[in-house]
Amino acid sequence: MSTFMAKQQRDGTVVGPKGAMPPRWFVIDGTDKVVGRLAVQIANVLRGKHRPEYTPHIDTGEFVIVVNAGKVRLTGKKRDTKTYSHYTRYPGGLKTVTARDVLEGKFPERVLLEAVKRMVPRNRLGRQQMTKLKLYSGSTHPHQAQMPVELKLDL
Repeated sequence: MSTFMAKQQRDGTVVGPKGAMPPRWFVIDGTDKVVGRLAVQIANVLRGKHRPEYTPHIDTGEFVIVVNAGKVRLTGKKRDTKTYSHYTRYPGGLKTVTARDVLEGKFPERVLLEAVKRMVPRNRLGRQQMTKLKLYSGSTHPHQAQMPVELKLDL
């Protein structure tokens, strides 16, 4: 008995042991969920590690929609001590902002985005998998046509 490896065709479709594997859509409510624990679950679904056909070098993951991503919870003192930094490429251009400022700012879903981004591979495959993540700070999303299924998380 040999180990099965999924194959990706030229048109981008992934072929499993029983034919084509169309990606499914899942929706998650992020209200009062701890950021790190939620990010692990999302990263595993984006990478496809929840499926038996998981293949490390092929994108076997599914789409994830997170509503209320701005209402996630940080434990301990992370709301005030955790910082996000970026460099503007100008001399002295290191910009730092706390998690509280991000969550109370214009795009509060960026806290969850950064957590998930750091859990996927840092290469072409990881960037491709991150395009399947859709974050919304409100309770609505424009993906009803894809008929997303609510994902039960074991948190």
